[in-house]
Amino acid sequence: MNIKKLFPEYIFESSWEVCNKVGGIYTVLSTRAKTLHDMIGDRLIFIGPDCWKDSESPYFEADSTLLENWEKKAKAEGLKVKVGRWKIPGNPISVLVDFTPYYERKNEIYAEMWEKYHVDSLHGYGDYDEASMFSYAAALVVENLYSYLCLSSHKVVYHANEWMCGLGMLYINNRLPKIGTVFTTHATSIGRSIAGNNKPLYDYLWAYNGDQMANELNVESKHSIEKQSAIYADAFTTVSDITARECLELIGKPCDVVLPNGFENDFVPKAAAFTKKRKLARQKIFQIANCILGETFNDDTLVIGTSGRYEFRNKGIDVFIESMNRLLRDSRLNKKIIALVEVPGWVGAAREDLQKRIASGETFDTALDYPVITHWLNNMPHDSVLDSLKQYDMWNHKEDKVKIIFIPCYLNGADGIFNMEYYDLVIGNDLSIYPSYYEPWGYTPLESIAFKVPCVTTDLAGFGVWANTVKGAPSEIEDGVKTIHRTDYNYSEVADTIKDTVVKFASMTDAQVKKARSAADKLSKKALWSEFISYYEEAYDIALTKASKR
Repeated sequence: MNIKKLFPEYIFESSWEVCNKVGGIYTVLSTRAKTLHDMIGDRLIFIGPDCWKDSESPYFEADSTLLENWEKKAKAEGLKVKVGRWKIPGNPISVLVDFTPYYERKNEIYAEMWEKYHVDSLHGYGDYDEASMFSYAAALVVENLYSYLCLSSHKVVYHANEWMCGLGMLYINNRLPKIGTVFTTHATSIGRSIAGNNKPLYDYLWAYNGDQMANELNVESKHSIEKQSAIYADAFTTVSDITARECLELIGKPCDVVLPNGFENDFVPKAAAFTKKRKLARQKIFQIANCILGETFNDDTLVIGTSGRYEFRNKGIDVFIESMNRLLRDSRLNKKIIALVEVPGWVGAAREDLQKRIASGETFDTALDYPVITHWLNNMPHDSVLDSLKQYDMWNHKEDKVKIIFIPCYLNGADGIFNMEYYDLVIGNDLSIYPSYYEPWGYTPLESIAFKVPCVTTDLAGFGVWANTVKGAPSEIEDGVKTIHRTDYNYSEVADTIKDTVVKFASMTDAQVKKARSAADKLSKKALWSEFISYYEEAYDIALTKASKR
């Protein structure tokens, strides 16, 4: 007999990245929103930080008439909120809350969390206070709305994303026990720290003690709130089987459900518009490469890209540069290559000499000084990408077949050089490479294949494991995704495999490339939210079932 799953009548979901585009979680929430909104309409309510204060947010449109004019009442009761809609597909209701008033009460708040849940906030530093005060404020919003909308007889779920929203989830657990709680860690704070500190994570995962490592790596407070949130959540979730194993070993609690990250492909242009955008992207890449390098490039040039957060080892930026260096000396390579490193660094300003060349519209035959970067950095002598290029003497010499260009800015359409959105540029790639060492899921490869750009990833990325699972065997470039086996110690082998894959791709016929691009497109459609939302339904059911027993 099939037992019907419980599904929430109201979903409150909080994240630091609601109406605040700073990382991959923004993509998770903003692409999933339409699927959920289609299911329950305006009973889906997101809560994010009011980072914009008096200035206008590009992601949020205020509308105080929503939620039965609750905003005025909330403000009268001391909650500084803005009610409106998130400017994403589905246009869900969003509440932005000013969390700064709670700083003066933080010691009292932390003391209560210690007494009730044994959360250690004594060792918090950096963004810990900021995240915790937002998390607390978000919980107050839910508490106030729960009362105002008279929801005690309704099925309600509160979904908290990352340790940054854990404190508020515990507040809900304590004050509103009828609400089912879901906690999602997209990457464990201690796992990321172990990997980021150049320690071997995977071979020794079984031997690490999470509490001990948190103490050693000075992330005790983040680990503490994450651990207690996992323990007390009705449904503890993460985004991939890789991270689920990490949670079990480092947090000490198995996940209830794995929630793989889907997406909506409505941002991908169709038919003639796709062809036009790809052509424009390649023209822009070739123009800027000419202005920097003093060389001309035709459409036979292979454009390769890597992108993401600037985590030099975790994101595999180090091995990407290493593989491009080895490619320089591979006599089998039969095409020119432009390799773009699109990772936002501590950017200072767009290069004026480059801007002048672009504005002139001329074609150049001499390179600029420092012909490897589009924007000046504030830390030029101490930048990991530039240090690697110096070490390998990858200075884009005239005779080099592989030219590497570092784009250290957010591609938001106003960077001063490309002045294009990231999606409008990535469509121009022939091949994308994301050889991650630590990657709980991996949106960049998923976005790449959505634009019919085959990619290389690793089986230490949740996405890479998923691609292998879909095929039922290691995925190859002909399948749209090449998944490389990566371990704690096979860095050199990975670099060689990337190099060989690029050589292979460069020698593929037009028909073979077309087939690989088509396979990438088809694979991306298997990761749409319509395919993955069932996992969320399972998590909601677990949370509501437990809440109903309280």
